[in-house]
Amino acid sequence: MHRRTAPRLARILACAAVPVMLVATGCSSDDDKKETTPSKAPTANATPTVKPAAFTKLPEACKAVPAKTIEKLVAKADPKEGKALPASDTNDSASCFYSGLNDEDVKDLQYRSLTVSLKRFASDPTLGSGDKRAQAFLGQQATKATTSDGAKNAKTEKAGGIGDEATTVTSDSKKDDNDFKNVTVIARTANVVVTVKYSGAGYEGAKSPDVGDMTKDAQGATKEAVASVADANKK
Repeated sequence: MHRRTAPRLARILACAAVPVMLVATGCSSDDDKKETTPSKAPTANATPTVKPAAFTKLPEACKAVPAKTIEKLVAKADPKEGKALPASDTNDSASCFYSGLNDEDVKDLQYRSLTVSLKRFASDPTLGSGDKRAQAFLGQQATKATTSDGAKNAKTEKAGGIGDEATTVTSDSKKDDNDFKNVTVIARTANVVVTVKYSGAGYEGAKSPDVGDMTKDAQGATKEAVASVADANKK
């Protein structure tokens, strides 16, 4: 009996002296050998999916706000139909500028300007959904409005009832010795951001415009511009 078990005992003792990392390969007995199947190669990660963008095009910037609203906010706008600002692709971004001086009363010269800008974001697997990209851009625009054009005394607050979300920034600035009141409303509707900047000043000693009235007017114009985005995408 001892003679039959001696070879096996010798193998066991030999294995005990081998480093642990080699035990599995160098010291297995014939009885312990089993067939193994190769593991499957890892599959490539699937391309992430994002929510499709709701809007695929923009309205004409100079038609986003009705003419009657322009006449009210920018008296004697020149040109009255506004001036389209340069854009590389008007289906992704577009802007229109209006300005005018109401000189009917020489003792109350009132200057107003209005800029309507639209920015559309497509959904992208790498960059995210159009909605999220637009949401981030809204925040950037709101921050920019607090410092642009030498803005001072900036105040920021949320504006309800305009698109999916909106922010209003009011500020003061000075240009050519004239004190300006500025109101910027930034609103998001799905994957499109609408920015309306409304500025006004009284020239030659005339009284400055009321910022409360300007805010109400700018928010109203923004609502109309937001509605024009949906209208432009109706099938």
